[in-house]
This record gives sequence, structure tokens and C-alpha cells, in this order.
Amino acid sequence: MTDLEARIRRLEDVHEIGQLRARYCQYLDDGRWDQLADLFTEEGRFVGLSTASGRAELRTFFAGLQRGPLTAWWHFSANETVTVDGDVASGETWLYQPCVVEGEAHVAAGRYTDSLVRQDGRWLFAERKVTFFWWVPLAEGWDAGKIGWEPARPALDANYAR
Repeated sequence: MTDLEARIRRLEDVHEIGQLRARYCQYLDDGRWDQLADLFTEEGRFVGLSTASGRAELRTFFAGLQRGPLTAWWHFSANETVTVDGDVASGETWLYQPCVVEGEAHVAAGRYTDSLVRQDGRWLFAERKVTFFWWVPLAEGWDAGKIGWEPARPALDANYAR
């Protein structure tokens, strides 16, 4: 592969990984559980509010989120970084998430830390881990390390723990 071909390949990889991350947010927000689970490898893991491994468990976990006190959410991601090394990649994405918990408006912010692999020409999540900078009822305001929804406490980003 020439230098130019390698540079083009890297740009295509970075673009495809960005699309993967965007689809994750869209599928999660739209409740497209099968499509969401298919963004992970067969053994892929989500780590955060809980840990789910494998596509069947991922489908059940994500669908179950809306059957509990968390009834609506919208995921916005930004500040993406990615390092590509052949068929593996890693990076972070910042997350802003307005949501509704037990009928009350909440707001959360945090980061996703991703381990990705290329399989059969597609980039997939091997692991997606979420940690939170804060998660609070909107009426209370927010601050670094402030967690107002207890299920989010185990996923508090260590850099923001007080």
C-alpha cells in the first residue's frame, strides 16, 4: 500500500467509526434494539450503568432501560478522538444526555471510551464504556461529580469523583 493509499484508508476508517458512533446514538434513542446490538461484535460489551455482553444480552439490556424509571433520553456526542491501528481502534467521545427519570427532567454528561475492531469490512464496538461527569435532575442544576440518579453512581468518571 502506498503512503497515499494508507492515508486515504485511515480517513475512511475515521469516517466509518464516526458513523458507527452516530448510529449508536440514533438507534439507542429510536429504540432500534436489533440494529443497536448489531453495532457490536458477537462478544461485544457495554459497560456503565450495568455490564451487558454479547448481542442477545445487549438487546435485552438496552430495551430494558426504558421499562424502568428511565423513560426517555436523547444522546448527543462530540469531541471524538480515535486512534486506528490496522483492524483495531480506540478513542473517546463526549456525551450530553437530556433524559426523563420517573417523569422528571434530568441532564447527564460524560464520556464513552471505545474499543473497536474491523470485522468483515465493518467497524464494530468490541467494548463501549460510559462514565458520567454528572447526572442530576434539571431543576437542581449540575456540577462535576454530582450524581442525582443513584443507578448512575457506579459509572461516575473517576476524574470527577469528590
